[in-house]
Amino acid sequence: MLAWLILLVLEGLLPAALVYLSRSLVDSLAAAIGTGWSWENIWPIAFPAALIIAVIALQELTQGVSSWVRTAQAELVRDHLSALVHEKSLAVDLAFYESPEYHDQLERARTDLSSRPLALLESMGGLLQNSITLLAMATLLIPYGVWLPFVLFISIIPAFYVVLHFNRRYHRWWEQTTPDRRRAQYYDMMLTHSAVAAELRLFDLGPYFKSSYQTLRRRMRIERLTFTRDQGLARLGAGLAGVLISGSALAWMLWRALQGRATLGDLALFYQAFQRGQGLLRSLLENLGQIYANTLFLGNLFEFLELKPRVADPLHPLLPQPALREAIRFQQVAFRYPGSDRRVLQDFNLTIPAGQIVAIVGANGAGKSTLLKLLCRFYDPEAGLIKLDGTDIRDISLQELRRLMTVLFQWPVPYQATAAQNIAFGDLAATQGGAELEAAAYSAGAHDVILGLPKGYDTLLGKWFANGVELSVGEWQRLALARAFFRQAQILILDEPTSALDSWAEADWFDRFRSLANGRTAIIITHRFTIARRADMIHVMDAGRIVESGKHDELLSRGGMYARSWAAQLNGQALPVGEPLASSMGSSTLSNGAAAKV
Repeated sequence: MLAWLILLVLEGLLPAALVYLSRSLVDSLAAAIGTGWSWENIWPIAFPAALIIAVIALQELTQGVSSWVRTAQAELVRDHLSALVHEKSLAVDLAFYESPEYHDQLERARTDLSSRPLALLESMGGLLQNSITLLAMATLLIPYGVWLPFVLFISIIPAFYVVLHFNRRYHRWWEQTTPDRRRAQYYDMMLTHSAVAAELRLFDLGPYFKSSYQTLRRRMRIERLTFTRDQGLARLGAGLAGVLISGSALAWMLWRALQGRATLGDLALFYQAFQRGQGLLRSLLENLGQIYANTLFLGNLFEFLELKPRVADPLHPLLPQPALREAIRFQQVAFRYPGSDRRVLQDFNLTIPAGQIVAIVGANGAGKSTLLKLLCRFYDPEAGLIKLDGTDIRDISLQELRRLMTVLFQWPVPYQATAAQNIAFGDLAATQGGAELEAAAYSAGAHDVILGLPKGYDTLLGKWFANGVELSVGEWQRLALARAFFRQAQILILDEPTSALDSWAEADWFDRFRSLANGRTAIIITHRFTIARRADMIHVMDAGRIVESGKHDELLSRGGMYARSWAAQLNGQALPVGEPLASSMGSSTLSNGAAAKV
């Protein structure tokens, strides 16, 4: 920053020095014309000429150094602000990611991040440099008339108005079209992303998304071109007004020269000083306009950086026990997702004893996955408590709480990294070596899959980068299971852990899982009764409540919702209307239930 400021001062003074030296050079040339070739006649010309050459050389040097300094400065600012945006993105609640307004804010912040801070820095530098040069030029003009700097200022007022008006107008348009730009990005992704390529071709959806993209872009293009046309016409009018005013001042100076009250050098100095001064003043006002515009845009960045998460660490966090000793308890919990009027959970109560494998089953929308999100404190309940061994989870720091858990999400992330890294991402702070990593892969049924890859555990997965190997959906899920197992946490939470596995692999997996989960508390959220039936305890959820609890045989003997769903699966029949639990479970687990029966 210090080097930048010094260079700006030099770059601001050197143009004025050139203008000043040009008067001496012109006057010396005028006096030397017709005097002959001698050192006495050449010296008055050579000295200012040499100074001009030195100033020009210094200008070239400062410009070269300034280019490096500004590049370094730009990279540092960009990286620093990127770190701030990334930090905020990691800190905000999960609820923000489910809000369109948040995505609009993020889009504006990321767009601003790539250019606006650097543009603001450049504008401020230009403002300082042009101010110094303009002040020097005004100083050169004052001897010819104290009123000349004011004429210079008046000539640029129309241009200043145009800059402010259209910068403010463009910013309003840019903010209003943020959702349109995001939708255009969505259409572009649908047309180019590998994840949707097959379905787009099968259903012939390409023309639809292409047309939608072109229609949206056409409207935005017309609006932008209309704005640019209006801005160009306004600038033309302001420029003509400035030319008229500056032409009047130049005519006045020419009149003085014709009267013998100014030399040829004076005329050259005045012309350069006034013309450059007018250009500098225009640049100065342009810099002010850009600073104003960039400040408006940066308001979006700072608005994003000021977002405050609602799920936060307590003021005085408690340290949790290293191992769960008693139970996980949900007590009178009520919850609805932000922006929704429907309560997912209402007066919800559940106790999960330490060291047990518990299965939670129920229809889609019953609230099963919501329990996972609340237990991990991605959200906080509206009412009620969630306790670990009697300690409210809100009294534990988020980092310490989440270190107690390992989770397999329903839609695990296929990381574009090596197979080993995909597993190690489960616990980057772990000190385990390759043996523990392979043990986690074996427990998830992924070890043999990895050994079959070209480079084994060092094989790059995914097709985003060169030499990557793609896996099937089931293989990706096994890898995600291994990642969850690698984290040596006391609480295991698995959301549909075997949805991509066949019946034979499922049975083999559960045997290994039970061995792995020995001594730890496991919660399995599943539609598959073939998995649920082997848990220590089964809880059936419906409409945000636990409606049945017990072991598999106990639930069958009661003849309730669980028993009816189980029977429907075995018989290949759907339940009557009004019993959504059976239909939702039966459709996803029929083949596995039949296989288990056989």
